[in-house]
Amino acid sequence: MSIESPDLVILGHFAKDIIEIDGKSQNSLGGAVYYGGIVGSHMGLKIAIITRLKEVDYSLLEIFKKNGVDYIAHPSEETSGLRNIYSSKNMEFREYKPLGFAGLFKKEEIPEFKSPPKYFVIGSIIAGEIDIDLLEHIKKKYNSVCLDIQGFIRYRDHGRVIYTSLSMKEKKQILSRINVLKLDQTEAEVLTGHQNLDKAAKELAEFGPDEILITHEKGITIYTFNTSFTFPWKNKSTFGRTGRGDTAFISYIGSRLTKDPKESLKFAAALTSLKMESPGPFNLPLYQVERLIKKEY
Repeated sequence: MSIESPDLVILGHFAKDIIEIDGKSQNSLGGAVYYGGIVGSHMGLKIAIITRLKEVDYSLLEIFKKNGVDYIAHPSEETSGLRNIYSSKNMEFREYKPLGFAGLFKKEEIPEFKSPPKYFVIGSIIAGEIDIDLLEHIKKKYNSVCLDIQGFIRYRDHGRVIYTSLSMKEKKQILSRINVLKLDQTEAEVLTGHQNLDKAAKELAEFGPDEILITHEKGITIYTFNTSFTFPWKNKSTFGRTGRGDTAFISYIGSRLTKDPKESLKFAAALTSLKMESPGPFNLPLYQVERLIKKEY
């Protein structure tokens, strides 16, 4: 299969989630392909997503057509999903319950493109979507690979979702193949044992990533080339908390096509702050992002 040449390709499961806040639930779409794909399109980028889901749910993919996102969908026995459980008193942290799982991507499900994407983003929701063999295959095909580490350390376990660290061998196998690594403060501590983000990032950088993007309670930080930058969140509410990491990741990577790490991080911080004020993917005009940057950063 050959499709037009995208700026970014995002690989990951498309999800049918439930968001529960203080016991009140609502259905929601989810996944990096959803939040990230749509924000990338709103940034004016050519985005292609590769996903897996149950064929009866293919009609849900119309949201990508409406937002100018190319997609390649492969059938699976289930559609992935998580129940995200929050307390309004602290929207920073949440519990998860697995709802479905669309299975492991296969090598033959990774298509050829007329020209290689500038970045190939692996935005797995949970462990088991991609394995080390597939990561190696992707790295051989595409030079600049970006990874959300949750897809290797967040597991389904008897109706729960748990985090498990990687062995030293696994860290070398995975992180040595990554150009941009994304994780949050919980995942940084799980991987390194360090609550201090500077120490965690320094340890992870030794395995090979050029850039390490960490989202946390106060904002977003990039570690790159022996320096770091941090910008705070400036959102007025957190009703759109779900999808924060995916939005920050793709808006940062998309901005890196034309800007340096510091300016890209500033842009991602402002855009993601606006996204967190409303449920669903970012869908505001970019002038609002620029206005927030001038006002707050």
